[in-house]
Amino acid sequence: MRNPSGPSLLDADKSLLVLVDYQARLMPAIHDGDAIVRNAVRLASLANAVGVPAIATEQSPAKLGANIPEIREACRTVIAKTHFDAYPDGLREPVQDAFSHGRTQVVIAGCEAHVCLLQTALGMLGDGLDIWVVADACGSRTEDNKAAAIERLRAAGAKLVTTEMVGFEWVRHAGHPAFKTLQGLVR
Repeated sequence: MRNPSGPSLLDADKSLLVLVDYQARLMPAIHDGDAIVRNAVRLASLANAVGVPAIATEQSPAKLGANIPEIREACRTVIAKTHFDAYPDGLREPVQDAFSHGRTQVVIAGCEAHVCLLQTALGMLGDGLDIWVVADACGSRTEDNKAAAIERLRAAGAKLVTTEMVGFEWVRHAGHPAFKTLQGLVR
């Protein structure tokens, strides 16, 4: 008999992607920012290929500027916010709408990991949502801040994954129509 609270895989039909604050002006200050951006763009591209809705947030865009163009273009919804926790600042409604349509797994990544990503993910965890943090697509100005955020999220109940884990779980098999897209993104 299967344990319903046991290990699980991501399911593209049940997933929602949330990308937090990949703002062009912020990214040069993020440790290993180029790799973080590459992974976020891979996630967004794959989400589009497998039909996973993608939502992006931008922290005070009038002051900090917009997300990088690839993120803005890949996300059907972009939410401007002023609170560090995006969940009560415009994100709750689209997440709850997706949840009501069977999207019960929230795949989330963003910057800065120890501020906006952390507070947003903790807000959703506090609401009982199933949160999957894509660690290699999260960044902070320092490695220590990112590591502390990831550890805190793990302790709070978030599942930690990587970009490739998400991709292969969403696709599941080599015969999937998006498998070639996935191959191109991970090479």
